[in-house]
Amino acid sequence: MDWLTENKIPVGKAASTVFEWVRDNGEVVLEAFSDLMEWLIDAILWLLQTPNPLVIVAAFIVIAWFVQRSWKTCLLVALGFLFILNQGYWEETTESLTLVLSSCMMCMAIGVPVGIVSAHRPRFYTYLRPVLDLMQTLPTFVYLIPAIVFFGIGMVPGLIATVIFVVPASIRLTYLGVSSTPQSLLEAARAFGATPWQTLFKVELPYAFPQIMAGLNQTIMLSLSMVVIAALVGADGLGVPVVRALNQVNTALGFESGIIIVVVAIMLDRILNKSERT
Repeated sequence: MDWLTENKIPVGKAASTVFEWVRDNGEVVLEAFSDLMEWLIDAILWLLQTPNPLVIVAAFIVIAWFVQRSWKTCLLVALGFLFILNQGYWEETTESLTLVLSSCMMCMAIGVPVGIVSAHRPRFYTYLRPVLDLMQTLPTFVYLIPAIVFFGIGMVPGLIATVIFVVPASIRLTYLGVSSTPQSLLEAARAFGATPWQTLFKVELPYAFPQIMAGLNQTIMLSLSMVVIAALVGADGLGVPVVRALNQVNTALGFESGIIIVVVAIMLDRILNKSERT
């Protein structure tokens, strides 16, 4: 078997060569993209941290009421944020929410159009599906390496790694929603003279809306699951105290920060989960 290992296929070396070439030849584009992402992150962070925390809590309660029309959900959101304030994790929570919201915006901006194209071009989705499988199954720590190579350390590489890991969910669920539109609805739209764009916006997207919202929910949940991993490349947020607790073997700190992550995940899930409407 020595002959097999001696003729190793240079997969890792090829990937390294590609990353180094992109870094050396795409410096202007990478810097511009990094500046844009930093601007987006700073804008959301300013929006969440500048007002009084109670103002932000009230805003989330209003959003919860607008989406769910449930006083129980609003009460849960209020109690969750008050618990976060009580534990002293407000700044870390807003930093994690910034990462989640910015990654969510990018994923939906990419995922919805790609999912629509995939639903209308089955052959395109056939080629895309292995790529999505690779993005979802490749260990998330691997994403951090090219992110650091291209963008250094900080919130931007954490955001990029999060988007790569999360965007397949929005693509798949948008594809599922649009492609499952009943043929009877499509034929009725064509019979009434609807153009392809009218069919898309007045038939397919309204029918696929629940699936798209499910994709949004999954995007937010998966983004929140990346906060600890993003902290390893210098991203601020709730992952920082978790990593610190791991390094110090500090059970109290780790349990506190872990519970806060769970509370944030439950609140966001209840706000977006339509089945919770009462």
